[in-house]
Amino acid sequence: MSDTQDHNEKPEVILRNSRYGLRLFAVYVALYGGFIFLAVFRPESMSQPIMGGVNLAIVYGFTLIIAALLLAVIYTVLCRRNIS
Repeated sequence: MSDTQDHNEKPEVILRNSRYGLRLFAVYVALYGGFIFLAVFRPESMSQPIMGGVNLAIVYGFTLIIAALLLAVIYTVLCRRNIS
């Protein structure tokens, strides 16, 4: 086993990475919850064009996809940092 594998199996590293994951997941749930809220309680707002004739539903949907990718990159960067 390499030092990297040993380091990643330490309980404090696992706990830290789990906390990062849960916090980033909470951010995504909040973003997704906003999308669902608008779709259920303000459906007329989802059909309003906001950017170049594209409606809010499409723009928000693409934003959710991009946010998921960015949060995954942030999680990867955070988890690769060493514990001091």
